[in-house]
Amino acid sequence: MTYKTIFSGHFEFGTERSYSRMFDMFEHRAENYYRNSILLKSEEVFSEEDLAMDVPRLIVQAATAKEWRNTINMLEFVAQYAIAGSFNAWMVEDGKVSKYRFIEPDSDKAAVQAFLHGRDLIKEDGREEEAMKALSRAIDKFERHAKAYERRGFVNHQLRNFEDAVYDYSKSIDINPNAAEPYMGRALVFIVKEQYAKAAEDLEFAIKRSIPLQPLFWQARRIKGECHLRLEDWEKAEFQLRFVTKRHFERDDSNYKWRKRAQLNYGRALLGLERYADAIKAFDAAVAIEDALDIPEAELQLFRGIALQKAGKKGFKKAWKQAANQGSSKAAELLEGVA
Repeated sequence: MTYKTIFSGHFEFGTERSYSRMFDMFEHRAENYYRNSILLKSEEVFSEEDLAMDVPRLIVQAATAKEWRNTINMLEFVAQYAIAGSFNAWMVEDGKVSKYRFIEPDSDKAAVQAFLHGRDLIKEDGREEEAMKALSRAIDKFERHAKAYERRGFVNHQLRNFEDAVYDYSKSIDINPNAAEPYMGRALVFIVKEQYAKAAEDLEFAIKRSIPLQPLFWQARRIKGECHLRLEDWEKAEFQLRFVTKRHFERDDSNYKWRKRAQLNYGRALLGLERYADAIKAFDAAVAIEDALDIPEAELQLFRGIALQKAGKKGFKKAWKQAANQGSSKAAELLEGVA
């Protein structure tokens, strides 16, 4: 039986000695241990100039379970020599992920341990400054640590050091332009700075550098749609949000809780395109979603009422009254206009 497999990642080895030793061992193991029954070919994935292993995206439509297992084992072996980076690997069966592996360095090298410590500290409230110091140590030990820059950018964002966050995300991108996370991070900073066109550009890169199996892919599409709403680019907003609202998210997917908001914004995009009947359907779908993050009901009923009125349907006054009762001054103003 064969499976669709996807690999994406980047390892840095830091020194010529580490790279050469790893490369020789890779060749030896590929030929003697695995009889070349692995899905990564050395001539396609290694860069002696950069002392790195780079796989922006490798999709194999018909891989055997043995090839998958051998390739995962090889990546775990190679990770022992790496000083920075990570790999994602998926096995897909009938359109669903049957196996997933995340592989990263976990050696006693100073840069590796400093990064892992800093990343763990991020998860603890109130320890942002300690996390920053640990991640900075990782960068001091290895200046091409793209993931340390990305995580430090996240901490700077949390601490509202926005210029420093942009610097860190940009450095991460310069080192490894094929990772989606720093584009997403920088886009979120641009949104705080109300630079929506820049944010949308970065989110496009995040979409292209991730895959639909990743929650980040759909998060980027949803937020990009919201940026286009801010820019009143209704067609682009509708395009992104249409795909997001049609996607089925499982409860453990981080996008699951954003479904109601996505439906609301999809309706707003349709309203901007003067597709009023479709907008009503989108707003009604948003109303029906209960197990999601709350959105201002006043905002939802305001736009729903506008769509109903534009479509020549009844019920718009009732929607505006509901919005006005919940604090919408715009809805109250519209009600006065039709009194």
